Amino acid sequence: MTNYSSLSDYELTALLKAGDRMAFTEIYDRYFWMLHAHAYKWMRNREETRDVIHELFLALWEKRESLSFEPGLRSYLSAAARNRIFNLLSHKRIESEYLTSLNEFMDQGSCITDHLVREKQLMEIIESEIAGMPDKMREVFELSRKENLSHREIAERLDISEQTVRKHVQHALKILRFKLGLYLLMSFFIGM
Repeated sequence: MTNYSSLSDYELTALLKAGDRMAFTEIYDRYFWMLHAHAYKWMRNREETRDVIHELFLALWEKRESLSFEPGLRSYLSAAARNRIFNLLSHKRIESEYLTSLNEFMDQGSCITDHLVREKQLMEIIESEIAGMPDKMREVFELSRKENLSHREIAERLDISEQTVRKHVQHALKILRFKLGLYLLMSFFIGM
């Protein structure tokens, strides 16, 4: 019976390539903690470190026939661990950047959507309040705000005084301020 702990790395890799499980176990026992300590310095997370090292040894077993262990097993394992760590850290950085970008997009998108919904609701309330005004007041207000006519132009068109136009606009704005104030106050308390 072979004493695997006394074999050199070169002998162990030859046996590993031939599919010797005991040689694999000896390599694992010989290098696990060295690789773990090296990986932990970079990752600072024991569970992820353990996962990386186990994945490294799994790949070692699965690809044993095609691997080249030059200049030596220790160098190969150290380089393989370092590459896996860098790939994982790079992947985590990219993932973090993506999540940050996605969160910013979602925040911006929901903010825009929320803004558009509130703007639509506000416009509906304004239109509803305008529609509920007395006929002459509504007509004066719409000519003033929607058609951008001056008080003089409205007075001439409707054959009323500028003073009457001014009073209708002022009263309409007072009604809207009151109703919109209530709406904004309610939306503030509901949004809390």
